[in-house]
Amino acid sequence: MHTRYGGPEVLRVVDVDPPVPSDDEVLVRVRAVSLNASDWEKLRGTPAYARFGGLRRPRGHVLGSDVAGTVESVGARVTAFRPGDDVFADVLGRNGGLAELVRVPATALAPMPAGMTYVEASAVPQAAAIALHGIRTRGQVRPGDRVLVNGAGGGAGTYAVQLAKLDGAEVTAVDNAEKLDLLRGLGADHVVDFRAQDYTAAGRTYDLVLDLAGHHPVRHSARALAPGGRYLFVGGSVRSLLQVLLLGPLLGARDRKRLRVLAVRTGVRQVAPLVELCRAGVVRTVVDRVYPLAEAPDALRRLGEGHALGKVVVEIPAEISSAGRAGRG
Repeated sequence: MHTRYGGPEVLRVVDVDPPVPSDDEVLVRVRAVSLNASDWEKLRGTPAYARFGGLRRPRGHVLGSDVAGTVESVGARVTAFRPGDDVFADVLGRNGGLAELVRVPATALAPMPAGMTYVEASAVPQAAAIALHGIRTRGQVRPGDRVLVNGAGGGAGTYAVQLAKLDGAEVTAVDNAEKLDLLRGLGADHVVDFRAQDYTAAGRTYDLVLDLAGHHPVRHSARALAPGGRYLFVGGSVRSLLQVLLLGPLLGARDRKRLRVLAVRTGVRQVAPLVELCRAGVVRTVVDRVYPLAEAPDALRRLGEGHALGKVVVEIPAEISSAGRAGRG
């Protein structure tokens, strides 16, 4: 848990009383929790929107939102689950999942997909939701489209590259140099090291830019779009976010370009199409490293410093989870 903003060094593992589910909740014994960029932002309190609800101190003290585990107990009104069921969930905005036990509304849970491990299932929720919305629901990729994914080496990016290729696009993947071989292996037609080249100044244009690491001025992003192209901002600096919101519609009007912030409906019930692609072996979930709970600060550091190839997962072995403790990191 963390009670102040800062780097991974402010995290600590503590013992607390086991949470008690309400009538509509399920108590889940966590076996794996994957980390997202939002966890790094909430830990550090930056960008500024990460402090929503907690300007000086974090409102939520426990990080982690994408969990997989086993039902420990259920509330009085819960009928869809029972103790022993394997489940996964996105608990974003609720109780933090980087714990041995977490309360989850029954409506936020789903049975764990057959054939997936806890580690694999925990890596799916947020990353899959962003990729599906960016490439299919909002991006609407068509065969032959030129698609660029910025920040392609993370969880959502690795899914997005694969989905765009499945939909027949010519895909350009942008990230740091250590991730480019992975992105080629996932099917990217072109790869760009953002430290060596600015894709917005290279002269190429795209039908869709899915920006998972938005730090370019919106005018620069607009010039990377072909007429009628779509730019979808997912994460990045507050300055870029505000520019997309305020200036995006104006900059794109003349050439029918659309520059928008991507609105994503989260929750495991939204990601069933991608889960089926994973189960069929058509799309793969990329897991970079798996850490034990005690090493959660190292896991967050690897994610935050940009070294992770795909998802970073914290695993809580069965022998620890079943010991009855409720320690949280």
